[in-house]
Amino acid sequence: MARSKRLDHTDKTGHKLTYSSRYDEKDEIIMKNLMMNGRLSARQLSLTTGLSTVTVLNRIKRLEAAKIIKGYSTIIDYEKVGYELTSIIEVVVKKDKILHIESEISKYENVCAVYDITGSTDILIIAKFKARHELSSFVKELGTITGIDNTITHIVLNTTKEDFRLV
Repeated sequence: MARSKRLDHTDKTGHKLTYSSRYDEKDEIIMKNLMMNGRLSARQLSLTTGLSTVTVLNRIKRLEAAKIIKGYSTIIDYEKVGYELTSIIEVVVKKDKILHIESEISKYENVCAVYDITGSTDILIIAKFKARHELSSFVKELGTITGIDNTITHIVLNTTKEDFRLV
């Protein structure tokens, strides 16, 4: 069963491009396999999907061009490389400043996610730190950003699951 999705995209010159992209079960198999192991070769994927290697490569290129596949990355165990603190920070901001503040927060290298949310707070930040003083400095720095009214900081005690791959 093919799924249609209308995609809007801006090219390098700033022109907005609109096109439709279709993907099917074979594309989903390719994407799920790449999510689990981004190092799989087209040949290995062809064996899994029953498609030729050239067809697999063409499908991957199409999914990349449509920005369905945005990139490839390595999954790191952050605690093993020294990031022992994960924090979830709720932020209350002046309503006309949300997008600007989200953009500013996104620039910090230890910020993993910035969400525009509903509820009593406006923004949710997930960030990782090597030490408590880094978290403290970060929260104090957030307080200096014009438009932020309040922050509520939570420290994660245990992580049961942390995997954004949907398989």
